[in-house]
Parts: sequence; structure tokens; C-alpha cells
Amino acid sequence: MNTLEFLYKNPVGRILLRPLISRPVSVLSGKLLDTRLSKALIAPFVKQNNINTRDYELEDIGCFNDFFCRRIKEGLRPVSDNGDDLIAPADGLLSVYRINDDTVLGVKQSRFSISRMLRDRKLAAGFNGGYALVFRLCVNHYHRYIFFDSGRVYKNRRINGVYHTVRPVALEQYPVYIENSREYMVMDTEHFGRAVQMEVGAMLVGRIVNEPVSDTRVKRGVEKGHFEYGGSTIIVLLSADKAKLRQDILDFVNTSQEIPVKMGEVIGGRI
Repeated sequence: MNTLEFLYKNPVGRILLRPLISRPVSVLSGKLLDTRLSKALIAPFVKQNNINTRDYELEDIGCFNDFFCRRIKEGLRPVSDNGDDLIAPADGLLSVYRINDDTVLGVKQSRFSISRMLRDRKLAAGFNGGYALVFRLCVNHYHRYIFFDSGRVYKNRRINGVYHTVRPVALEQYPVYIENSREYMVMDTEHFGRAVQMEVGAMLVGRIVNEPVSDTRVKRGVEKGHFEYGGSTIIVLLSADKAKLRQDILDFVNTSQEIPVKMGEVIGGRI
């Protein structure tokens, strides 16, 4: 039994888990990873996760968190010029679910309602019949993310919670996307109607750092923000009859099958 399985599946482990997923522990962990001493963690992290450092801009790396949210070199994450293309907002493992009666089924054996996730029943009802796109980022992924479409911002919301890991062992035991701290933006997009783009934090740190929006409009392909250390998740909610998914992705809707994608990759299109 590995450490995560012990923490989530063993009775003693679940007792030890409570302080680990608390906000004070998360804040402390984040501060430690912001120190210069944390640079010693970078080399073993790179080796363990087989990260190709030649793909990234690594000047002015002063701590582990600087490395974790490193920028990728220009041209390595191209975004389609065709606005009708539905693009992935981040690198990650994509799973897709049809939203029916406020419930998304089969997220690694976890069930959660869209209204509880958003804490807004009226907003959630507008996505019935649409899709939930779940991008699970592992620690080896690129942790910056972009707006998946241009549009007008309707509202932003931050929901504080606890920080669980987003690995499958946690998803089997807890409704992770309900309990974890998260932020979301409701947008009236140019090509896909009313949509939500949500960021979910994760254990141990999983800090969400979104760029300030100076006006009410956002632009497709522009950086929305980044995650600091901790595997994290982005969820995009699409209204019904607005997007057609790529066939290889459509084949696995509601199966929990995860498909590797990269930021800017075309995953579907406008109907």
C-alpha cells in the first residue's frame, strides 16, 4: 500500500489526512516552496518526472514554485487561428461527461452534482444536456492555462474548501471537486455560448493564481493563470448543442477514460 492509499483507505490514514488537507498546512507548504532552500528539490523532481527542461524558460528561477510554474518556450503550444475550434485550455488528462439532471457520472467512481460544485442551482441548470470537460493535471504537466474562447465575463467566484489530491485514489473516496478550493469564471463566449471555466486546487498546495482581468472581456489563447505545486484540475462546462467533440474523445464520453491533451490542442468544434 503506497502513501496515498494509506491516507485515503486506511482508518488510521484518514485520521492523519485531516490536518494534511487543511488550509494552514497548505499555506505553510506553499511558503516553504517559495524559499530559496526549496531549489534543492528541483533536480530530483525533474529526474523523477522525466521533464525535458529544454522546452522551458528557466531564467530567474529562485525557488521550487518558480520552476513548477515555469513558462514554456514560444511556439511549443500553438493555438489554432480558427475561432470555431474548441481548444484545450491546459495540458492534462481529459475526461468528458454529459451533464444530465444536474449530475456528472463516473469521475473515477465519484459522483457530484454541478449545482454543488458551482454552489448555484440556477447557473447549473443552464448546462443540462451539455458537457463537462475535466482536465486533470499531474505534477509533470505544464501548469499554466489559457482561456478556451473569447467572450464577455459574466461573473467570477472563489470557493474556499480543503485540498485533496486529484489522483484516482482520492476520487474513489471523496467528492473531490466539491470539497477542494476552486475558482470559476462564467463567460458568454463568442463561439460556444454560456460557459464556465473552473480551476480546482489540490493537496498539498495547489494554489490557484489567476491573472487580473482589467475589463469585462477575455481573449481566447491568452493566459488565464497558473497553479503552484500540487496536481490540479481545470473543468470547462459547455451548454447543450454548442460544441461537437473530436470523435476519438466522443467515443469515451461518460466512461472515465482519460485522453492526454496539450494546451491549445483542438478537441472539437462549434456546432
